Amino acid sequence: MIVCGGLLGLGWATPAAAEILRIGQPLCHAVSGVVAAEGAEPPAFSCSGEPAGYQHGTLWLHAMLSPDAGIVAGERDDLSLIIHNSRFDRLIVTFFYADGAVERQEVRSGDFGTHWRAGGQLAFRAPHRDVSLVGVTMQFDKVASARLLRMRLVERGEESTQTTGLATLIGAALVLLLAGAIYNASLAFAARRQFSAWQSAWAVCMIAWGACWSQLHLFFFPAMAGAISAQICTGLSCLAIALATLTAVTALEAPYVSPWLRRSALGLTGSVFALGIPLSFMRSGPIDTLGSVLGVLVLANLVAVAACIAQAWRRGSGEARNFAGAWAVPMILLGSTSFFDADAMFWGGGSQILVLFAAAWQTLWLSVTATRSHALLRAERDMARQAEARAQDLARRDALTGLPNRRGFIERVGTVLAASRTRGEPVALLVIDVDWFKSINDAFGHEAGDMVLERIASCIAPHESATCTVARLGGEEFAMMLAGMAGFDLMRFAESLRQRIAEQDHGAVIGGRKVTVSIGMATTSGAADFRTLYRLADEALYEAKRAGRNQVAIRLLEGAEPYADDQDLAGGQDLPGGHDLNLDKG
Repeated sequence: MIVCGGLLGLGWATPAAAEILRIGQPLCHAVSGVVAAEGAEPPAFSCSGEPAGYQHGTLWLHAMLSPDAGIVAGERDDLSLIIHNSRFDRLIVTFFYADGAVERQEVRSGDFGTHWRAGGQLAFRAPHRDVSLVGVTMQFDKVASARLLRMRLVERGEESTQTTGLATLIGAALVLLLAGAIYNASLAFAARRQFSAWQSAWAVCMIAWGACWSQLHLFFFPAMAGAISAQICTGLSCLAIALATLTAVTALEAPYVSPWLRRSALGLTGSVFALGIPLSFMRSGPIDTLGSVLGVLVLANLVAVAACIAQAWRRGSGEARNFAGAWAVPMILLGSTSFFDADAMFWGGGSQILVLFAAAWQTLWLSVTATRSHALLRAERDMARQAEARAQDLARRDALTGLPNRRGFIERVGTVLAASRTRGEPVALLVIDVDWFKSINDAFGHEAGDMVLERIASCIAPHESATCTVARLGGEEFAMMLAGMAGFDLMRFAESLRQRIAEQDHGAVIGGRKVTVSIGMATTSGAADFRTLYRLADEALYEAKRAGRNQVAIRLLEGAEPYADDQDLAGGQDLPGGHDLNLDKG
């Protein structure tokens, strides 16, 4: 029995070639206050009014299959009786034939045998005989509620078609719910979103409810057939309502929803849960009355949730718009089922099929909106990270030349030194200083001086790579850290750089005046730290200045290997360009 008949919904279908059996039209009933003995005859049948006093005894329902009774059986004997089971201990179905033959079929709570079908149904096929079927009797022992019983007579071929179609619909809805549950659980774990965790829990609860109501769980747990499954379904449906409400109400930010409205929704949810759980254990008593009360509470709870969403939307909440799309269809369908009979929809699946598909709709809708929100947050985070990276890079670069500044240079040379030490490569530090730069500023202005520095930087910048770090250390001083280059190759590189800078044309800025640089270089083939290399390179730079500028001077760190193949350089031979090499050993 599903007391909480629905949370959500989607579409309907009406069964073909089916006759719905109702108490009084055309079912007659008889009641025994105690459970009838095996083979006992029912008391006199009554075809009017409602049965009473059957919960601790036996309820008989009988239908005459004749034109006078409103059900035309004629010569046909290919009928199946479909019963949407409720809570009972035993059910005996008896088929009566025109020749007086009687055929009985029986199921018990915990043992439905081969009679159970998907969609919470039991199917009893009338055995084939050469005479027509004229009547059918159903004997229920300790049934919880006659009002919740739903019975149909259908053709046997139609029964197979409907059962297959119903099972397909249920399977599709459960797969969609499972996908939503897994996705939301993953999102909750990855993004630490409480809302996604609630949504995943709700989807899991709906999957459990759908499997239990549809009886698919009987594939694995056949002993759960009957009353115990019906009771579990009632509890799960109330738990699902509570989780759905918590998902919506807690996801709406506090400033957007009035405290009293939030408390009202949560209070109604608590009432549904407080009444639904005890009701799920009941086997007798005022089940119909309490079920009606519970239905009113469920509708009131949904109205309260709708009010929370509407208020939050009106106050500008983005989450409220997402929830409005998720809850609109379920609320409309729930409200509409209060005004028409949904029992015949979806081949007897009724409002429960609406519940499953609407739950899938809500889960997928909220999953899509959560994905969109998460994607926007990730995009904003990535943009923030990129902006931060750009800001950090700018903080490590010289605004005028675009080269790394002193801070950026010092951070990078540590990596170069560590890599060269690991590979056993030589390393060299070049300190480059513009000759007579102050006179350029004095004669032509600081703007012209800045343009000269930019042109010099354009000669240095192309050398920046994984093995060469360049920088403007400040003022007119530049630096380069090279790994893997030594001896004549290193001296040729330094001289080539000096010459390229000297050959730069600054005529548009400072006329025909030439701009040269002095380069101090420190090199080592062993372990070294930046501070030591910089001190030696700075000493070499001042040596080049004292020697007349526009030249390269070098210092070797103690322990560095001499230029074995370049003894002519050590002897002071002129380098290409006509400038002397000052080679002092530090």
